[in-house]
Amino acid sequence: MWTVPNIITIVRICFTPVIALLPFIEGYWPKLIAFVVFLIAAISDLFDGWYARRSNQVTDLGKLLDPIADKLLLFATLIPIYWISSTRQHDYAIPLWGSVPFWVCLLLVGREVAMTAFRFWARRKGVVIPAGGAGKLKTVIQNVFIGATIAWFAFRDARKPLGWEHNRYAYYWNQFHGGFVAVTLAVAALLTVYSFVLYIYRNRALFTDRHPYPRH
Repeated sequence: MWTVPNIITIVRICFTPVIALLPFIEGYWPKLIAFVVFLIAAISDLFDGWYARRSNQVTDLGKLLDPIADKLLLFATLIPIYWISSTRQHDYAIPLWGSVPFWVCLLLVGREVAMTAFRFWARRKGVVIPAGGAGKLKTVIQNVFIGATIAWFAFRDARKPLGWEHNRYAYYWNQFHGGFVAVTLAVAALLTVYSFVLYIYRNRALFTDRHPYPRH
């Protein structure tokens, strides 16, 4: 039970309240720390799965905890991102979007809930639905968007105390970083829909009484 991958996953779960609360604290340092902690959590998510397979330490507990950790991390980051960008839009206005739309947050969260329910339903029918390429790419882009947005909040807060408000290079970075957040948000939303539709399409035989999957 207490394998290295499982311990990493549990630590990642413990990180979620820290990441959720830090962005609400005034100043750029709490947001910068939240960005670093999120980066560690996101990288550890890739590492623990790889290490578990490589060292033959895949356990039932790990299979249960890993998706829970992923979803907790998503909730813990989307809530402050939505709230801060909506209530302080002037300070954290994202190019093209303004604030992070509520419907995008619902889309990202709803997809995870729906996919979990779909996998559970498929498992009841004897079918295990593995993670596909589109789903993995969605997770990567989604994490890039979240990390970039938290870093964006930190940068916006850092401009005044560090004297960057009228700095030319800070202005260019502001334009680039804001544009990057806007683009990754759009790509994450598109991949969220595309990956879910693809999962449904590839497993459409589950919706018939005679599907070709072996029962376990």
